Amino acid sequence: MLYFSRAKTIGILLLCGLGILLSLPNLSARPGFWPGFLPWNQVHLGLDLRGGSYLLLQIDTSAIVKQDLNSLVDETRQTLVHAQLGYTGLHADPAKDAVVLHPLDGQTQQDLTALQKLISYAPGATSPSVAIAQQPDGSIAISIPQATQAARNAQAVQQAITIIQRRIDGSGVLNATIQRQGQNQIVVQLPGISDPERVKTLIGTTAHLTFQMVDANAAPGPIAPLGDEVLPMASNPSQSMDVYSTVAVDGASLENAQASTDPQSGEWVVNFTLNALGARQFADITTANVGKLFAIVLDGKIIEAPVIREPITGGSGQISGNFTAQSATDLALLLRAGALPAPLNIVEEQSVGPELGADAIRAGAMALGLGFVLVLAFMGTFYGLFGWFANVALVMNLVLMLAILSVMGATLTLPGMAGILLTLGMAVDANVLINERVREEVKNGRKPLAALEAGYKRAYGTIIDSNVTTLLAHVTLFIFGSPPVRGFAVTICAGIITTMFTATVLVRLITGRWYISRRPAALPV
Repeated sequence: MLYFSRAKTIGILLLCGLGILLSLPNLSARPGFWPGFLPWNQVHLGLDLRGGSYLLLQIDTSAIVKQDLNSLVDETRQTLVHAQLGYTGLHADPAKDAVVLHPLDGQTQQDLTALQKLISYAPGATSPSVAIAQQPDGSIAISIPQATQAARNAQAVQQAITIIQRRIDGSGVLNATIQRQGQNQIVVQLPGISDPERVKTLIGTTAHLTFQMVDANAAPGPIAPLGDEVLPMASNPSQSMDVYSTVAVDGASLENAQASTDPQSGEWVVNFTLNALGARQFADITTANVGKLFAIVLDGKIIEAPVIREPITGGSGQISGNFTAQSATDLALLLRAGALPAPLNIVEEQSVGPELGADAIRAGAMALGLGFVLVLAFMGTFYGLFGWFANVALVMNLVLMLAILSVMGATLTLPGMAGILLTLGMAVDANVLINERVREEVKNGRKPLAALEAGYKRAYGTIIDSNVTTLLAHVTLFIFGSPPVRGFAVTICAGIITTMFTATVLVRLITGRWYISRRPAALPV
């Protein structure tokens, strides 16, 4: 148990040296001599230590239902027109999560047959996308099943998380935590942000961009003609314009957007580029409507409505509208990141100042330092030289734990600091078991080498069992726990892994090298 070959000894020392190297990034800026093949990762401070903002967002599922029903209305209209079938009263009924229409006399069965084309199955889904049934009053209802809508909501939440991540990354906020909570809520933690209001605006803006033709023949008034909608101007909400409800080009076809200044006017603008499909649609609509107004609509507000001077076939364009450098940059970022599938509402908001974070760090560091000193004193007092062997391993245990957390890019929170403190106590438990077993073997009259061998061998099984069961418990905490609990679980799991190495390998190596060099007649236990 105490013999280590030269290769094993070198391997253990190299592993300890690597742990020291990987933990160095937490002490200073990156030096010029740092090896390029080694990662320069640091442990990040969480919201409760660094300060910042906490947002609990809820996605508006009713807006998703409305969007789906509106799309279903268009699909139903196109399907019946293609089948050359008449109908009346086609409309969406949000109360029933259905689209309702009245077939013409004698065409009910034909309508039902034609509408079967709307039924499809998503990959892996067991329920159809829509359910079609004739109602007692003779109308036809095309409803969205509850299972389909639930899957659609879950997809929307995941899509919203992806888009929020893109927006936050593009805004320069580092180490943000974005996680789903419950069915339709998203938790966003933004440590150390300097402009929380701007980030909140970036997160909460839907950023749905559309290009729609202006209806120049519509009579002015608050009520839009059939097939039109009245949209306010972004620069002056009291003014509005009638635009056709049909979207000519959707912002989903946007490929890139960048803020820049117009070389002629010097004003800030947003230049955009469309993909192949969007470029073709853009070319078709501008070719067919030269001389007419073309509205650029963002989240239901008209940014501008320029006149189409000539066909635009290059697949690119420019958005202007009295932008500042910041607003143009933010709009370009929103367009690049994509539109949210539905509006987000801020349910809860908390702000932690850097002063509170500094107090938490100071208190946590004091508790950690005091606990560390007490553990060192306990081991040195009760187990003498072998206790100090354990203390050396305990220091290396902290270094290796810090190295693992650094490589993971983990975020340290107050629960995480508590996990480190708890790991200090757990780490010496293994050495307490070994030293007590060695004491018993010495009392039973064994020789020093035999006592050491028996002490390590008999304590080894207990150490493995206790640490593995603890590891499984904290893996479960990580899987099912909330973000603070997960931070605690990650720290404990990393500590258990390093403890298994330092307690059963490193201390054994130190003890073996000491015994070989001294050959003591009695053990100092």
